[in-house]
Amino acid sequence: MVSNIRIRFVEQNDFDSVWSLIHQLAIYEKAEEKHITTLKELLEDWNNKLFQCLVAENTGNQIIGICFFNTAYSTWVGKTIYLEDIIVDENFRRLGIGKRLFDELLQYCKEHKIKSLRWQALDWNTPAIDFYKKFDAIQDDGWLNYKIFFNQ
Repeated sequence: MVSNIRIRFVEQNDFDSVWSLIHQLAIYEKAEEKHITTLKELLEDWNNKLFQCLVAENTGNQIIGICFFNTAYSTWVGKTIYLEDIIVDENFRRLGIGKRLFDELLQYCKEHKIKSLRWQALDWNTPAIDFYKKFDAIQDDGWLNYKIFFNQ
């Protein structure tokens, strides 16, 4: 467990590191070619408040983890958060940083009276699945995921 980690909301000058961590995740998930969001687009979308991001920063002011999420709305339960990704730099994994980021997100949900928190995990990513099980998360077997990609 690392105690000298600071969790805070992302700032504009953090986005080189944020983009790099996102790319690191794409490589880990064997989908590097699918990471098409540019640094410029990421920053523009943040400025337009399309997402929020918590960062984990070590004592050297190095961003070593992120928690990337956005607000959504459920017609059945109301305000919800969709957790897109928790990413911890491969050199800092298994030190409790992901848990610290997730705990901070849970606290944010409580403070903002969020009714549900949703996310996805790849079926082969057992470290992520095991991580979420520690929080008594419920796997929603009744729903199928769909998506459409529009011409870039």
